[in-house]
Amino acid sequence: MNKVKDYVLLFLKGMSMGGADVVPGVSGGTIAFITGIYEELLNSIKSFDQQAIQLLLKGRIAALWEHVNGKFLVTLLSGILVSILSLAKLIHYLLNNHPIQLWSFFFGLIVISAIVVSREIKHWKWVVIFAGIAGIAIAYLITGATPATTPDNYLFIFASGAIAICAMILPGISGSFILLILGKSNSS
Repeated sequence: MNKVKDYVLLFLKGMSMGGADVVPGVSGGTIAFITGIYEELLNSIKSFDQQAIQLLLKGRIAALWEHVNGKFLVTLLSGILVSILSLAKLIHYLLNNHPIQLWSFFFGLIVISAIVVSREIKHWKWVVIFAGIAGIAIAYLITGATPATTPDNYLFIFASGAIAICAMILPGISGSFILLILGKSNSS
């Protein structure tokens, strides 16, 4: 990734992920998967390891930057942040004024991601089919869950955020929806 065009495209993919993360029911991980950056994102996150700590402690910042795929992460995270900060109000407006069109758009993204994932499966065995059915059942049960009444202390809010951020990276699991279930969608 050396061309400006590649970084602009990656930034836009980050914006798409951020927009998806704002909407309950849609995952930024799903967008990363659809746009073809999911594996590089996971590898970049995994690179924050013992070697990265050693490079940091030795002051080898350039080597650390290379090791953690810094250009990729900063560009992607910048797009996510810009999107969350700018699109949150637009998404909120669309949810209030055009919910059917917005949910239809995101439902289409979910359907496409399911098709893309199914194409990756080379051997359809009973275990794969069972896992797919179990995932659908769990997703259905989660969507019917009633938001919980939970504590408003900062430790619980922090834990809720940690759970949600983990969910946001997984395709098909919405961090925003997890926050709704935990009763933390409007916490300050």
